[in-house]
Amino acid sequence: MDPVLFFIFLATCAVPGTAGALFKPGEWYKSLDKPAWTPPNLLFPVVWAFLYISMSIAAARIGSYDGSVIAIALWGLQICINTLWSAVFFGLHRILAGVVIIGLLWVAVVATTAAFAMHDWIAAALMVPYLGWGTYAFALNLSVWQRNRDIVAVSD
Repeated sequence: MDPVLFFIFLATCAVPGTAGALFKPGEWYKSLDKPAWTPPNLLFPVVWAFLYISMSIAAARIGSYDGSVIAIALWGLQICINTLWSAVFFGLHRILAGVVIIGLLWVAVVATTAAFAMHDWIAAALMVPYLGWGTYAFALNLSVWQRNRDIVAVSD
C-alpha cells in the first residue's frame, strides 16, 4: 500500500467528516421519535473515524493496481454521496431525502466493494464494515422517517 495514496484518500474523507462536524444533530434531532436501537451520539464519530481509515486503506490498496480506474471512481462517488447526508438530514431536516441519499450511498458502497473485490480481496474486506454500517444507518434513517412523517423540514 502506498502511504501517499492512503493520506490522499484519508484527506478526502475529511470532507464528509467536516460536513458531519458542521451539521450536528442538535435540538431538532433530540426532539425526533427514534427507535430504541438508536446509538448514542458519541458513538458516531468513533465509528466514522474507524470507517474512514478502513476505506482509505482499501482505496490506497486498489489505487496501485492497473485497471482500477472504475473502482477508484466508484470510491469517489460514494464519498461524494456520503458528504451530502449530514447537510440534508441535520442541516435541512429532510428526513426522507436522507433515506434516499443513504439508499444511494448503500448502492455505491456495494458497487465499490464489488469493484475492489475484482482486484484485491483484502481491500474488499476492508469495505465490509462500511457496508454494514450503511445498512444499519439506512434502517435507522428509514425508521426515524416512519416515526416522524409529520415533521416539517427547514424551509428554503
